Amino acid sequence: MDLGTPEAVFAIASLVLLLSVVAVRLSRRFGTPTLLLYLGIGMVLGIDSLGIDLDNTLLTEHLGFVALVFILAEGGLTTRWENVRPALGLGISLATVSVVVSVAVAGTGVFLLMGFDWRTALLWGAVLSSTDAAAVFSVLRGVGVKPRLSAALELESGLNDAPVVIAVVLLAGTSEITWLDPLLVVYELIAGAIIGAAIGFGGAWVMRREALPAAGLYPLATIALIGGAYAVGVFAHASGFLACYVAAVILGNARVPHRSATLSFAEGLGWVAQIGLFVMLGLYVDPTTLLPALVPGLLIGLWVLLVARPLSVVAAALPFRLPWQEQAFLSWSGLRGAVPIVLAMIPLMNGVEYSGLLLDVIVVVVVTYTLLQGTTLPWVARTLGVVQSGQALEVQLEAAPLDEMDAHVLQVTIPEKSKLHGVYIAQLRLPVPATISLLMRNGEPVHLNPNIRLQSGDQLLIVAPEPVRAATERRLRAVGRGGPLATWFGDRGDRDD
Repeated sequence: MDLGTPEAVFAIASLVLLLSVVAVRLSRRFGTPTLLLYLGIGMVLGIDSLGIDLDNTLLTEHLGFVALVFILAEGGLTTRWENVRPALGLGISLATVSVVVSVAVAGTGVFLLMGFDWRTALLWGAVLSSTDAAAVFSVLRGVGVKPRLSAALELESGLNDAPVVIAVVLLAGTSEITWLDPLLVVYELIAGAIIGAAIGFGGAWVMRREALPAAGLYPLATIALIGGAYAVGVFAHASGFLACYVAAVILGNARVPHRSATLSFAEGLGWVAQIGLFVMLGLYVDPTTLLPALVPGLLIGLWVLLVARPLSVVAAALPFRLPWQEQAFLSWSGLRGAVPIVLAMIPLMNGVEYSGLLLDVIVVVVVTYTLLQGTTLPWVARTLGVVQSGQALEVQLEAAPLDEMDAHVLQVTIPEKSKLHGVYIAQLRLPVPATISLLMRNGEPVHLNPNIRLQSGDQLLIVAPEPVRAATERRLRAVGRGGPLATWFGDRGDRDD
């Protein structure tokens, strides 16, 4: 098969997506992070006999950054402000203070183990210091950890990419590090946050007041705003990743039209970005070069896991007086994923010495310790007693459960002059077992009972199993035209007018 043809590209992409969906099922069953399976798929596709070769470092780096923007967009849009607000201080501390300490301690370990100069050692430490949102939450969801810890980890994984990227770019450059560079980092973070907030609030304001011609355009507009925040941040020499995440959090918590559709779209886009990113990195990495990096990778990973991460968590949590059990759990939850591998491309592009070995070491660290931490995280949470008894786990309303029940949710808004106005709920006589699940009036839910009279502007959610869906729609049309006695006058809702 000619791999350069469009049909071959579509065939391979479809196969990879299908395999990745199966991988999600397997990872949930065995408790392993999906990223390991995605990397494995990429490595298998990169075998010489299959003829798929990806050796363009610049292209891989650029595509990796694009994927990270989409992953951050999905993470920010699905972050609930009321959940993370109590842990805001701890999350920011983990994303800043913890990063500084982690870079210093991890760099010291690299300096002692590898014998590099201090700048190279700190560069390696910076690359190793970013936790991965996709890796953390593919395992953390469903464990039932205390809300404060879960929220802190969520904020950390979304925010710490920004300072780490700045540190890697500075250390991978050729210019001398001066006392002005820390001030530059502070400027980039503050400016990135301001840009993200401005685009987030401004975009939400516009979307609330300017109706788009189709519901499907709202998710596209939201993603465009978030991507634009990243671009504006970079053009302004600020942190594009922080601007992207802040804009996503604001848009995800704003009252904008078709918010549910936007979140569903962002979730799908995030899955595609994760799958594409990890498979692409698997294609780029040469498995034959990993063996020499195995011992250094295991030793450096052990240093980061048992020394750098715990010390950085202790430093970040010091003002918040967390119990040692919670600090231990935060330390064990610092999963590495695609972000360090993408960051390792920066020194490789700049021709920094030992950057090829750095990439191989990072892959060993990510695979080995994500496998170790990911599979043991639920057990560690229970052992440390940070699982909150009786806590409701995350539940998302989506189409899959309705498909399993062969049911549909119908949304009905009662227009002006409709004869649904004034009809009692009991008079609707919807086909059994269709039922009204929610009635909203003036933005507030109304307690349902048969004696409630519908009004113009009311919004209804009606759950209708497939066998009675058409009959339910016909009944609603009939009552809307002829009132509760429409059937008596021969209107059964069959007409299109």
